[in-house]
Amino acid sequence: MNQSKNQTEREKYVRAFNKTMIRIWQEQMRLLNVFDTGALYRSTVAVSLQADGKYTSVTLSQSFNTYGLFVDYGTGSNTPRGNSGDLGEGFTNRRKRKRWFSRKYFASVMNIQEFFADNLGRDCCLAISSALNPDAMRRVITM
Repeated sequence: MNQSKNQTEREKYVRAFNKTMIRIWQEQMRLLNVFDTGALYRSTVAVSLQADGKYTSVTLSQSFNTYGLFVDYGTGSNTPRGNSGDLGEGFTNRRKRKRWFSRKYFASVMNIQEFFADNLGRDCCLAISSALNPDAMRRVITM
C-alpha cells in the first residue's frame, strides 16, 4: 500500500468518525431510554473536522447539551444547591446512571488511536524502506 492510499484511508476514516459517533450516541440514548423532552437527543451534532493536508494531525469536535454528562454520570437536579457537600446518611440519589456517552466515546477514541498508529506506521515503514533503497543510497553516496 502506498502513501497516497494510506492518506485516502485516513481521510475516509476521519470523515466517517464524527457521523458514526453521533449515530452511536443516539442509539445508546434509545437503548437506555434517555428521553424526557428529546432535547438531548436532538442536540447531538458533529461540529467540526480540522485536518492537515495529509490527515496526520486531526481535530474532531462533537457537541451535545451539557446536562447529557449529568445523565451519563447519574447526578443532577435531585441534589439541593448550596449544600455543604455532606448530604447526610438519609440522602439517596434518585437518579440512575445511564452511560450513553462515556463507554462508547472512550472505546471509539481508542479505536481511532489504534487505526492511526497502524496507518501512520505503514507510512513510516514505506518512507524508511524507500530511503534505504540501494539505488537511492548509491545516488547519495556518489554526490
